[in-house]
Amino acid sequence: MIDLRLLRDDPELVRASQRARGEDPALVDALLTADSARRSAIATADKLRAEHKAMGKQVGKASKEERPALLEQAQQMSAEVKKAETAQHAAEAELQEAHRAISNIVQDGAPAGGEDDFVLLETVGDLPEFDFTPRDHLDLGESLGVIDMERGAKVSGSRFYFLTGYGALLQLGLLQLAAQRAVANGFTMMIPPVLVRPEIMAGTGFLGQHSAEVYHLEEDDLYLVGTSEVPLAGYHSGEILDLGAGPKRYAGWSSCFRREAGSYGKDTRGIIRVHQFDKVEMFVYCRPEDADAEHERLLAWERDMLAALDVPYRIIDVAAGDLGSSAARKFDCEAWVPSQGTYRELTSTSNCTTFQARRLSVRYRDENGKPQIAATLNGTLATTRWLVALLENHQQADGSVRVPAALVPFVGTDVLTPAG
Repeated sequence: MIDLRLLRDDPELVRASQRARGEDPALVDALLTADSARRSAIATADKLRAEHKAMGKQVGKASKEERPALLEQAQQMSAEVKKAETAQHAAEAELQEAHRAISNIVQDGAPAGGEDDFVLLETVGDLPEFDFTPRDHLDLGESLGVIDMERGAKVSGSRFYFLTGYGALLQLGLLQLAAQRAVANGFTMMIPPVLVRPEIMAGTGFLGQHSAEVYHLEEDDLYLVGTSEVPLAGYHSGEILDLGAGPKRYAGWSSCFRREAGSYGKDTRGIIRVHQFDKVEMFVYCRPEDADAEHERLLAWERDMLAALDVPYRIIDVAAGDLGSSAARKFDCEAWVPSQGTYRELTSTSNCTTFQARRLSVRYRDENGKPQIAATLNGTLATTRWLVALLENHQQADGSVRVPAALVPFVGTDVLTPAG
């Protein structure tokens, strides 16, 4: 949630952010109205409670003759207090709803617009040149015996798959390399639960515009996570952190689940857009003033992983209309996919400022010992989709695929050859 003090001081800043996202600026005025109504309801209830308390003292001091009339007044006032408290609770609920409808404030410098309005920041690496027609990752994966979509669909339905043989070893090696690098960079490695309570899922912002993407187990009222960002954000919910020694950094290794609602007919071939995948996700808690520098660090760690896999990629500054509701700024690294002749997202790192931590009540103590809202950030370090870029960029004319040197110790071979 955004800071209500910022809303009151500069509502036009919030309106401008809404317009940059392509969202309704009128929601800002609705929130201002709800905020004013709540404060008025609290003041009214507080005033009546004080008067009722004073009346109680009068009753205690009253003579026998005065007491019946005062008791009747006290009973009437008690009813007024209950009515005012009911109005206060209703005003607080309306404020909560209006507050959650506003996305995070877009950071200065982030481009306005939608998915195609990103700004290209850098292109890294040379595009591969083939003296043959490159095959896509599914053709390669099937011929190498590392991806089995047909049996995945037989067992679980469309957009499910098996990673088999060296395919499984490639993914495990990729994730293990990410884990090793995360630990070397000061992250605490975590394997979190992949089912979370509604308040944790809502606290991270995934039950708003992304709710159709989330699997919900109605009988248990639990949600399957689409990223370990969610349980890692909830890990310190309701706590006051000690950030005196710097940011708290966690790396979560988990399976992730997405319904891919609304993507019918899009990327149905292969493992680009699937319902289940594995990922190592970086997550950081820090002071708000340190968040921008931490965002650059997360991007640098993502770049290091991509360099280890020797795939060409580009870095984009994602436009406001393509940000998630929690993100104030996001950078994506997109790898070249030869069969498509374009770049596709492999990593994403978002600065969520204080938006998630305010919802989840994650605080730290400032230099005066006063609790303040922390900032949170996240970033992808490796995921199943990386296999797409790995297979396609390292394919050879005979159908084999070179294994990047960094993964050879995990995979056990430097070349994958077509199955017998």
